[in-house]
Amino acid sequence: MIRNGHGAASAAGLKGPGDQRIVRVWCDGCYDMVHYGHSNQLRQARAMGDYLIVGVHTDEEIAKHKGPPVFTQEERYKMVQAIKWVDEVVPAAPYVTTLETLDKHNCDFCVHGNDITLTVDGRDTYEEVKQAGRYRECKRTQGVSTTDLVGRMLLVTKAHHSSQEMSSEYREYADSFGKCPGGQSPWTGVSQFLQTSQKIIQFASGKEPQPGETVIYVAGAFDLFHIGHVDFLQEVHKLAKRPYIIAGLHFDQEVNRYKGKNYPIMNLHERTLSVLACRYVSEVVIGAPYSVTAELLNHFKVDLVCHGKTEIVPDRDGSDPYQEPKRRGIFYQIDSGSDLTTDLIVQRIIKNRLEYEARNQKKEAKELAFLEATKQQEAPPGGEID
Repeated sequence: MIRNGHGAASAAGLKGPGDQRIVRVWCDGCYDMVHYGHSNQLRQARAMGDYLIVGVHTDEEIAKHKGPPVFTQEERYKMVQAIKWVDEVVPAAPYVTTLETLDKHNCDFCVHGNDITLTVDGRDTYEEVKQAGRYRECKRTQGVSTTDLVGRMLLVTKAHHSSQEMSSEYREYADSFGKCPGGQSPWTGVSQFLQTSQKIIQFASGKEPQPGETVIYVAGAFDLFHIGHVDFLQEVHKLAKRPYIIAGLHFDQEVNRYKGKNYPIMNLHERTLSVLACRYVSEVVIGAPYSVTAELLNHFKVDLVCHGKTEIVPDRDGSDPYQEPKRRGIFYQIDSGSDLTTDLIVQRIIKNRLEYEARNQKKEAKELAFLEATKQQEAPPGGEID
């Protein structure tokens, strides 16, 4: 059990003055290749109560019911722990959610998105808690899925970048990736993400730096926000007693200039939400300049500028992008202790390409069978369903 330090009152089931009982909420899942869709589900779940506990399945359980996970269970536990709405993580949570699990962790109810999760034999994993009236639903985030992200890596297209037209090749992929011969499930398909100001407001902390806080600036692509990023930000967070971390995210075209291929895998809007969901980040600069300028440092009253151990690519004119913070003596290179990069994640996916495509086809076939069975049950006696 991993707690995120929100105090003994939360863990014990008490809340503030008067010892009023708090509402404890349970979520569970694979949380493999965590993206802002997962974070948004956890944000909504946390808003339904006072204390959020998240159960994460083991590699063995996921392989049995769904197919091979991209990340190890240890990596997945750590990723979920880094999401700012999570109060506690329960490792090795059972794949099927039972009343016994909810009672064991003193949870009032569990929350899941309005999609379906099925066992290896095609059963709804939330059947028991639904029947007991201890199930709540939240809205699934449109326009992002692990299926889509995997497809972007495999297809090597730039169609997902901001201001890029969707190519016919990508459209064809979006219509067919992992699709089983029997049709398309509404949950495993691919749709396009539409950023709104409301979504950014929901994810942002809205807090300005306070007197006595150390303003730390970090910049990069933060593509496919992963454990390497979390480890780096955690180390940066330790540099001050009261840190206020601002993450500068580069435009898609800028990232493509220094990373090449079809990077970034996630466009700027998607990367913004992924970074805002991290508990160590206070603010995000959307479309930050590649070179850390005097104007930027003065505007945000930056005390420290940090970069990891990855290579620093010169700016377009050949200059060092960290020239100004180095001149001021406020530049620090941080060793996160992690060697995981976005490149390595993409390599993991490509290595297991056939397995992932088979996994998606199998998953979609189960979902379609479940939908068909549900329709049959809902059909009026002796009648047809429209």
